[in-house]
Amino acid sequence: VQLVESGGGPVQAGESLTLACTASGLQIREYCMGWFRQAPGNEREFVGAISWTGTTDNFVDSVKDRFSIFRDLAKNTVYLQMTSLKPEDTAVYFCAAPLISRWPPEVSDFTFWGQGIQVTVFS
Repeated sequence: VQLVESGGGPVQAGESLTLACTASGLQIREYCMGWFRQAPGNEREFVGAISWTGTTDNFVDSVKDRFSIFRDLAKNTVYLQMTSLKPEDTAVYFCAAPLISRWPPEVSDFTFWGQGIQVTVFS
């Protein structure tokens, strides 16, 4: 299984950015997929997840109403759309997949990880 994130970079506060996670070795239609982030000096934080049916619940409070997750099954890719970005959203963002899917997922379920991609929000 390989997960590759793309789309990160620097952005001004208030702007939007969409990250992509392209999977190989698994079909995202069969798994829930998660997004996490880790800011400098902090532990990795769960951001949100999308189920194998496309249900997108389960967002952390700090990003609710600003972030959304959607997917393109043809491209086997999951996206994290981030709007109204804040400096505190600055982090390395990771996508992840579990070995066995359940909904809602537990953080400990996630076994496969991307390499991470930097998002920096400037005020």
